[in-house]
Amino acid sequence: FALSTGLSSPNFSRERMVLSTLMSAASVPWSSLVCGTLGFVLLWQASRLVDLLWWQPRRLERALRAQGLRGTSYRFVIGDMMDYRRRRKEAQSRSMPLRCHSIAPLVAPLLCDIVREHGKTCMSWYAMYPKVTIHDPDLAKEVLSNKFGHFEKVKFPPLSRLLAAGLAEHEGEKWVKHRRILNPAFHLEKLKVFVIVSSSIGSRFFLQELSA
Repeated sequence: FALSTGLSSPNFSRERMVLSTLMSAASVPWSSLVCGTLGFVLLWQASRLVDLLWWQPRRLERALRAQGLRGTSYRFVIGDMMDYRRRRKEAQSRSMPLRCHSIAPLVAPLLCDIVREHGKTCMSWYAMYPKVTIHDPDLAKEVLSNKFGHFEKVKFPPLSRLLAAGLAEHEGEKWVKHRRILNPAFHLEKLKVFVIVSSSIGSRFFLQELSA
């Protein structure tokens, strides 16, 4: 009577269910488990790649446009790179007058077109990274003299930081310390000498080009 009661109890039925589940799991080939895990990892990495190459740039574009910035639209992976190469090739195929100092259309023709079309503060795309261009001197001064951390500086690769690190990369107290060290080099009298030397070198180079 005790044996028959034990076999028909709910606990025994639950134990049989757990045992059958374990046996069925053990019967699954290891190759299927490996393939399933590998497929999950590949799907996860693919979703991260799609987010990096498409969704993240689109979110940044919407955020910038919501702040009133105008500019070119993001194109998958390449951004404005193809237009940049095409406009640069067209600009270099044209000759430039000898005494002309307007080199911006020759050096950065696409950027000049974007500024002319979308205003002095605009955005363009370097691959999947947005680039904000500021042609307003007052706003550029505010960005360059920023001490509150609102405008982050460009992060250089580790090798570049090892070879050449300076004010262009430093932030916070480190920037203040290095700027204080360099302050004597920016005194007005020293800058006057620097301007004179630079002007003489430029004039000498220009005369050499004329005589060549």
